[in-house]
Amino acid sequence: MSQQDYLNDISEIKNLMHKSSRFISLSGLSGIMAGIYALIGAALTYYLVDTYSYGTLLLDGWIFRSVMLVLFFVASFSIVTGIILTTRKAKKNGEKIWNQSSRRLIFNFLIPLVAGGLYILIILSQGRYGQTGGLMLIFYGLALVNASKYSLGDIKYLGFIEMTLGLIATAFPGYGFWLWVMGFGFMHIIYGIWMHFKYDTN
Repeated sequence: MSQQDYLNDISEIKNLMHKSSRFISLSGLSGIMAGIYALIGAALTYYLVDTYSYGTLLLDGWIFRSVMLVLFFVASFSIVTGIILTTRKAKKNGEKIWNQSSRRLIFNFLIPLVAGGLYILIILSQGRYGQTGGLMLIFYGLALVNASKYSLGDIKYLGFIEMTLGLIATAFPGYGFWLWVMGFGFMHIIYGIWMHFKYDTN
């Protein structure tokens, strides 16, 4: 065997090791759809708050409960769509949807996400609303960076962007809503399009 053959074999071995340790069937389309859901939810929330509560959000009011319900549906639709599209892509790639790599991916994604969600619920119960949007972005960004070790490494860059937007939102709470829209809406769509053409169309 020539030196080039050895190099090709080593490259193939590295590629197989990479695939066996990472779940690589994440769908770019799921990111696009998550962004669209977020924009729809943001538009509905803005309408409710602006129309019925004059820009204020009361913890014990129906507006607040409606906003929480909107967020729940945005998250639910995003998760369900992500599962469907990722399952379809995994089958196309001949990859199992539930294996050691996907379990590690989900576990590492949920650690900061669950911790952040509980923390946000605690501060909401104390009537501190101003930091909510920023905190959601920060913990979501941390979840993406933490999970990127077990999936497509590119998602860590989206995580860094989300964390940056979150830090800006905590520094300027008055812009928290619009930064949330930027992070969960437009950045998901932009990043989803990029990931789709980089990985899904090959």
